[in-house]
Order: sequence, then structure tokens, then C-alpha cells
Amino acid sequence: MIKAGVIGATGYGGSELMRLLLAHPEVEVKTVTSKSYTGMEFSEVYENFRHIGDMSLEELDMDNIAKDCDVVFLALPHGVAAKTISAKTLRETKIIDFGADFRLKSYDIYEKWYGLKHEGRELLKKAVYGLCELNRDEIKNASLIANPGCYTTCGIMALAPLVASGAIDIKSIIIDAKSGVSGAGRALSLGSMFCECNENIKAYKIASHRHTPEIEEQLSRLCKNEIVISFTPHLIPMNRGILSTCYASLAQNLSYKDIYEIYSKFYKDEYFVRLTRNGVFPETKWVKGSNFIDIGFAVDERTGRVIVVSAIDNLLKGAAGQAVQNMNIMFGLDEKTGFSYVPPFPI
Repeated sequence: MIKAGVIGATGYGGSELMRLLLAHPEVEVKTVTSKSYTGMEFSEVYENFRHIGDMSLEELDMDNIAKDCDVVFLALPHGVAAKTISAKTLRETKIIDFGADFRLKSYDIYEKWYGLKHEGRELLKKAVYGLCELNRDEIKNASLIANPGCYTTCGIMALAPLVASGAIDIKSIIIDAKSGVSGAGRALSLGSMFCECNENIKAYKIASHRHTPEIEEQLSRLCKNEIVISFTPHLIPMNRGILSTCYASLAQNLSYKDIYEIYSKFYKDEYFVRLTRNGVFPETKWVKGSNFIDIGFAVDERTGRVIVVSAIDNLLKGAAGQAVQNMNIMFGLDEKTGFSYVPPFPI
């Protein structure tokens, strides 16, 4: 059994991770921590876990947790993980970090976009970007995984086959993405209060969202050229899910069949990637509660563009589900372990 620790278990991402780990046939949850609810039982914070997750929430003691656990998940905001783990930590356990501290290879870019000093610069070279379908071989031998962001997972996976194949003009990429409110986290925030977001849709952080350089860096790796994108996120009044609509000009005259072959080849044998049928486009309700990403597309012959639509559950494939998929790869398990269910509907 894999002994797992969860630091920051009481956020939305942490609670989804707990749901997956407690049902995972190869995992024993050894330690759970919470800064806000120390001393309480996890099921007191989330009543849906009563008689399932009644373990006590502890204070963070990274040294002891690293000694007791084979893998530690850090479901923490950016800026915390870099100060929490060290080279010594990575010699004792494997780390899967939900935050942004190790997603970017350049600490200068991180400091520019996140507005704070990077406290773990010496660990950046050890970190592997944990987008499983793209970096599986690196993940297998990694001790530090930077679990990707939710917007980034949805956008990168939608565009990766086109970028890697040279099918599009890389200077023309636009990503228009919409997220449910849980993407804002569980902390109190005016913008995510019911009266602020219900019956409303709004764009935010236009031309300045922190996931932008993450998307650019990963897409640039695929084509070995620097990519600059336009990315605009929106908040919509639903609990969970992300839908991204991506636009790019075709670099050559390609039909729907041509594009489909590019995607089919790129994602061959990828269980968690589902291509929709011609004329059918992803919807968030089809992936909620699952680790799937659905991808569909259309070729606009009039404008010479391809339009790609992708959908994920932001708390699963965009966070906790991807983290468990990373864990499965790191410990040599079948990636589908712990995911043997059909996405619930309606939800």
C-alpha cells in the first residue's frame, strides 16, 4: 500500500483528493493537515465524509510527514510549497504540489507573474510538469511533481496536437475559457459570493492571468518555438467545470478528417482523453465528477481557422484527479486505478 499524506486537505481541491484517495485500492491515507481546522475531524468539515474520513486534522510537520509517507500531496496556495519542502524532503518522500511554485522553469517569470520571491529556486531543476499525457516518461522517475493548473490543462491539451504537428500558425492562438466558481477556492472572497456571481458571467484578469505563462511554456516545448497567446478567463455561475474554446489560423489547407487524424494519432491509447464525434462538442456536464477531458473541433473554411472546444472538471482532471493519475504513474500502477466509475449525471 502507498502511504499518503495530504497537506491542506480542507480546500476544495484537497477534499476531492481525499475522496479519490480513500477509495483508491492501493492507498492508505496516513496524515491529513489543515491550518484552519487543526484538531477537528475531517468529517466535521465535510459531513459527506462521515464514517468514511473521520481522521483527525493535524498541524503541518513536514519532517515527520515525509518520514511516514511514500507520497505527500500539497494542496496549498502558491508561495507556500517552495518554503515548505527541501532537498531533504525529496530524499525521504515524493511530492505532488497543487500550487504554481514549480510549474515554471524560470523563477524570474514566476516572480513577475506572481509578485513574490521564489523561495525554492534550487528545486526547480528537479520539478517535472505533471501533465500526464505529455510528460509521462519524466513523471515515472520524478520526486517532485508540479501538478498543472486547471485552465492550463484544458487549454494545453486542446491545442497540443495542433502545435506539435505544425498544423496551425502559432502566432494566432486565442483561448477563451470559462470556469465554475470552485476554481476560486474555498476562502472567502467577494467575487465568488452567491449574490456576486449568480445570474452573471464576467471576464477577469484580462491579459494578466497567471496561467498564461504556464500555457505558453508548455506549448512552446512542443514546437521548440516561443509561443505567445491571448488568454481570457471567465467566471460563470456553476459549481465546477471548465470549458475552453480555442481559436487558431490553419497553417495549411486541412479538412476535418485531417485534423481528426492528428488528434487520434497524438492521443492514441490515452484513456482519459475523449474525442467527440463530428458535429458534437464537449459540455461540462459530461465530465463533471471524472478525470476525463473531452475535446471536439470544427474547421471554419470561411476564415481558415480551426476552433477547438475542450471540457474538464476543474477539481479533478484540473487538480485532484490529475494528481492521483501522477501518483499512479510514479508508483508503477495502471493510470486508471481509482477511477473505475462512469461520470455521474445529472450533477
